[in-house]
Amino acid sequence: MKTGIIILAAGSSSRLGRPKQLLAYKGKTLLQNVIDKALATSCRPVIVVLGANAKEIASQHQHDRVNLVINEDWENGMASSIITGLSTMIKNNSEMESIIIAVADQVFIKKSNFNNLIEKQKETGKNIIASTYAETIGTPVLFKKDYFEALLSLKGAEGAKKILNRYPHEVETVVFEQGGIDIDTETDYNNLISQQ
Repeated sequence: MKTGIIILAAGSSSRLGRPKQLLAYKGKTLLQNVIDKALATSCRPVIVVLGANAKEIASQHQHDRVNLVINEDWENGMASSIITGLSTMIKNNSEMESIIIAVADQVFIKKSNFNNLIEKQKETGKNIIASTYAETIGTPVLFKKDYFEALLSLKGAEGAKKILNRYPHEVETVVFEQGGIDIDTETDYNNLISQQ
């Protein structure tokens, strides 16, 4: 199954007050950490969608195995970033069978989190495989191409969760132990750093 990964990294980190994509953790930026875990899988291509502070973030994340794309409409919400990433993916890879959507600030993501989605899809034959943590389901999440149209029709602040909620019978989940830990505020970051 040909699977690509889209990493959403276009947000302005308004609650943090500086680009969270560039926060350092264990010698890497948060974004680089997710990119490295994505590249450790056999999934290709890996596309990173930038928006706010795109120039600054891009300058620190040049990589010949990663396709950086800029979402000019990032201020309109997450839907525009999903659409930008998926449109790029489809345009350049017509044989793409599924995609995994990830976000830039899930600090504890591992290669296995991506691979578990693919394994579960093979086992169950379900079209959507989501990660489960902290009593919710979310990213990283795998969508078979049957759902590309639905993703491309998202609007505004809608994320992929809207589709998970709309087609619950199509969704299977895998556990992502520390998936609920993301960085939205300075307090979140300080807590993370203090645990290094």
